[in-house]
Amino acid sequence: MPAKLNARGVFGLVREVRGSVEDVRPMQVSGVLDEQLARELRGGGDPSFVRCGGDPATASVLVLVLGGEVTAAHEAVLRAADRAGTPVIAVQTARNAGLDVPYVLATDVVACPPGAGFPVGEIAEVIANRLGAGGTGLAAKLPALREPVCRSLVESFARRNGILAAAIFVPGADFPILTLNQLRLVLRLAAAHGQEIDAQRVPELLAVVGGALGFRRLAHQLLGFVPVAGWAIQGAVAYGGTKALGEAARQYFSSR
Repeated sequence: MPAKLNARGVFGLVREVRGSVEDVRPMQVSGVLDEQLARELRGGGDPSFVRCGGDPATASVLVLVLGGEVTAAHEAVLRAADRAGTPVIAVQTARNAGLDVPYVLATDVVACPPGAGFPVGEIAEVIANRLGAGGTGLAAKLPALREPVCRSLVESFARRNGILAAAIFVPGADFPILTLNQLRLVLRLAAAHGQEIDAQRVPELLAVVGGALGFRRLAHQLLGFVPVAGWAIQGAVAYGGTKALGEAARQYFSSR
């Protein structure tokens, strides 16, 4: 992360986010009813970014649909994904089947009762949380992932800034870091909505800097009233300010 809030640092962020969107691997869906789930996840997006089967090592995320117990074939696919470092989401469609899936975190297993249809929204939410900022490129290609990824980005960056603000005690030292994080968030939200990451984003980035200065003034005013718990106030303002900026940016890009 750039340590200084200057033109070089901002252009570095632009290059970083642009590169993350240009270098996107497709999502892979495997297992029972994989074609049906893949069709729903494509949802008006670029169909080439949701494939059925293939090598998990070349996928951005593997979604494995199970119809009960994990078979040897399933475990081979899971092992290949684990070796490649590919995140895995499991969807269990069997009634009363266990949610214990090898190589998959319990929080990354989605239960799908028979006859209820795939809970695409819930699956997209789990994918977004698992990929984090790495889901930006896929969100640009697949509308089904866009809102979950953007919500995850806003919450993640807000939490990160809250922790940083509470941990940095040197006056003024946190401002460049927090603002650069907010700029990175706005750029990723723009990219997730399919916006070009170029000089046209400058007015939006300047608005972020202006908002950051406003929240900083608010934090200083609050510190004057409650000086003892300064670290908590700084963290709360940084979290709330980043989340407010992120939500405003999300709605702005969504409306465009």
